[in-house]
Amino acid sequence: MSVKKDETEEQTEKPRETGEETKEEEVSEEVEETVEEEVKPSEKKVEEPEEEEEEDIVEERFYTVPLGRVWIGPRKKHSPKAVRVLRSFVMRHMKVDEESVKITNEVNEKIWSRGIEKPPRKIRVRVTKDTDGIVKVRLAQGD
Repeated sequence: MSVKKDETEEQTEKPRETGEETKEEEVSEEVEETVEEEVKPSEKKVEEPEEEEEEDIVEERFYTVPLGRVWIGPRKKHSPKAVRVLRSFVMRHMKVDEESVKITNEVNEKIWSRGIEKPPRKIRVRVTKDTDGIVKVRLAQGD
């Protein structure tokens, strides 16, 4: 019985070895192709001009926006209220309507960094107005 098992193992091993080699070759070719594809898009992303350079800035101001009054009211509504207070502050000081105020992701993340219940008491922002009347709110550098 042991002889028959050895013969069947030898017979089955030979086709497997040849089959494995072709599979390995195919896999290595696929890996090389995916590596080449991954490298090409990253080369394109290396030097792209920033949006700030393209815009025509008419007015730029730095503000420290007090968010203390946000803490009055329900705990679970502090951060959403902080965003509304920031927007109304910018509208009042830049003399624009609500639709033209754009708050960037970094400012939003700064407000929400400690969760919904504990937004910062104040936030320092850089507010720019372009020729179209669009006002963008960004974090002041260093914050």
